[in-house]
Amino acid sequence: MSDFDKELDTSGLNCPLPIIKAKKEINTMDAGQVLHVISTDPGAVMDFESFATQTGNEILSSEEKDNKFFFMIKKN
Repeated sequence: MSDFDKELDTSGLNCPLPIIKAKKEINTMDAGQVLHVISTDPGAVMDFESFATQTGNEILSSEEKDNKFFFMIKKN
């Protein structure tokens, strides 16, 4: 079993598309569910931090590996 409920791969997309797609996906989810986002946009780290602050959702983890960025976002 995975640590997330849905996965969204936004590789190859640049700001603001990863955030827009993540917002649409989170809107379909229930409170407490976790969205795993994969991005190749270096700006995504700051973008997702701002997104979480503005929407009240929580970033459970944020990591970079092999030029990809991985985020676990919990819907509140």
